[in-house]
Amino acid sequence: MAEVFEGSPELVVVRNKQVIFKDYVNGYPKESDMVVTSDATVRLELPKNEDGQVLLKNLYLSCDPYMRGRMSKRLEGSYTPSFTPGLPISGYGVAKVLDSTHPKFNKGDLVSGITNWEEYSLIMNPESLIKIQQTDIPLSYYTGILGKLKLY
Repeated sequence: MAEVFEGSPELVVVRNKQVIFKDYVNGYPKESDMVVTSDATVRLELPKNEDGQVLLKNLYLSCDPYMRGRMSKRLEGSYTPSFTPGLPISGYGVAKVLDSTHPKFNKGDLVSGITNWEEYSLIMNPESLIKIQQTDIPLSYYTGILGKLKLY
């Protein structure tokens, strides 16, 4: 459970545990190339005057072979950009919508798509998220074959 350290019923702010990418990697990645921190905070309610955003509670995150390439400085035009040093790592995930100002998503929806390696993710352009309809299979499957190949 997240530590609530500020707020009232109208404004709850919590710590947001994140995996931060420290710097570009030469050779094999090591644990020291990333840092786990709880320094960031997130407000658990979106401003209602900012349309098109979704606040997620990440449930499952994937770690995939293609991510190794994103840890190196890449040339322009690569099919996927490099991770940015100092920011959370991103990848496929499964999450629950905590709040939404986007018409396609409602509080409580389960979604899959690209999220950050953090407890909570604010998605500014959620058009690439896919709402999970089938919940009679393990949700973690949506970080793998069901999610990437969109077999649902």
